[in-house]
Amino acid sequence: MVVVRSVLFNCVAFVLTGVMGVGALPIRWFMPGRALAYARLWSRAVLWLFRSICGVRVCVSGLEHLPKSGPALIASQHQSAFDTLIWMLLLPRPCYVMKGELTRIPLLGPMLVLTGMMPVERAAGARALRLLLQGTDRAVADNRQIIIFPEGTRTMPGEHPPLKPGIAAMSSHTDLPVIPVATNSGLFWGRNAFVKRGGVLHIWIGPAVGPAKRTALLDEIEKSWRALEQGEDL
Repeated sequence: MVVVRSVLFNCVAFVLTGVMGVGALPIRWFMPGRALAYARLWSRAVLWLFRSICGVRVCVSGLEHLPKSGPALIASQHQSAFDTLIWMLLLPRPCYVMKGELTRIPLLGPMLVLTGMMPVERAAGARALRLLLQGTDRAVADNRQIIIFPEGTRTMPGEHPPLKPGIAAMSSHTDLPVIPVATNSGLFWGRNAFVKRGGVLHIWIGPAVGPAKRTALLDEIEKSWRALEQGEDL
């Protein structure tokens, strides 16, 4: 049954994405200001399919730590494509820090640019950090909530790779604290996994930490993630 549900979800989600990708063309040409709303609609539809077809229940705790408006920095664990969709529904004006190569995907790439996401060319070295901070300034001025995945790539549940320093630079640059977020999404929608599994998918949102110096802030994020995973009070 798990395989059947996975096949059905993947097929329907693929068709939906293709149809909405073509449907985005008029948005790009005539209504660019509606790009973020259209992207949120697509995210909502894909996640509805994920919950309905695959039997997943999403449980979010700590919503009180998220801002109702205004700029914010969110440091989330990254185990699944699910993590790149859910924040479209949890925040008023989300802005993802993402790989620059995603902007070159046909149909999807131009929409990502229009929605105001922050592409980063990771191979650009010091220039990448300058561009990241410039993008951060624009997002903060536009009252966007910035989501960054400090692990730098999708990980397996239980993996704890060293965190990239970009989030610390963003926090120091803007003097904004960082909201840590842990998840177990990889148990249900794994990295590059065809099979999707049912169950209770958790998103644990903790109280903000920092701003602080680079090493101290990264340590605080890691500490918060571990506590959230263990269900400890912060």
